[in-house]
Amino acid sequence: MNAVVSITRGDGPIVLGMPHVGTFVPDAIREKLNEEGRVLRDTDWHIDRLYDDLIPGLTVVRATFHRYVIDANRDPSGESLYPGATTTDLVPTTTFDSTPIWMPGASPAKAEIEDRLNRFHAPYHAALAAEVARVKARHGVAILWDCHSIRSVIPWLFEGTLPDFNTGTNGGATCDPRIEAAVVEEARASGRTNVLNGRFKGGWTTRHYGQPKDGVHAVQMELAQGSHLASEAPPFLYDPEKAAALRPVLARMLSRLADLAPSLAQPR
Repeated sequence: MNAVVSITRGDGPIVLGMPHVGTFVPDAIREKLNEEGRVLRDTDWHIDRLYDDLIPGLTVVRATFHRYVIDANRDPSGESLYPGATTTDLVPTTTFDSTPIWMPGASPAKAEIEDRLNRFHAPYHAALAAEVARVKARHGVAILWDCHSIRSVIPWLFEGTLPDFNTGTNGGATCDPRIEAAVVEEARASGRTNVLNGRFKGGWTTRHYGQPKDGVHAVQMELAQGSHLASEAPPFLYDPEKAAALRPVLARMLSRLADLAPSLAQPR
């Protein structure tokens, strides 16, 4: 089996979390997916390529397994992050279009979900927590930037077209206000569509790790996939020209946060 997580260690104050870029599905699970499920439509396509070497010193923690195996950005208890709103489960049963992804009768039961929590979800978060702790020990602060993307038109989840930049801080609870302000300023300065704490306020990763009083700040950045993909439909190709225009904006955001880190550091 593939390693559950891939880690690149940097010496800077920022950790990039990538819970949804993986496409690995064990054979025993893949055979239970239906034709739609095997498209892996809801992958955060090419996010690792988009963020590659944006600024020096980044630490990257990347899940290699697909979110249909288990969603590493969901509460392990299964509790909904958005009560009353449509969303997918800890182990999704449908796509973001509410289309079933499992063969009839093959949706995982409780015991299988527990097994996947132990084999995939827990190791990813153990690795992420360890890197956040390592970075904080070095700098007195750690800034977790949770990297995401999603198709820009998904009526089951939200109305209309999603902005390019969707910044989530759970209403400002997961980071220092200066971090939130810096990200929003760069998003607005780019001239691209953007929103703060809109449909995507930050998933479990952002809410769980973002504890500013403890020296750990977290931001979720949900990008509309049209900002860097040639098409949001299969085969979900990366568009180098679009990415070349987007990458400098992301780099400025991360650079601003790296510059802020010393002022946020706690005594070591």
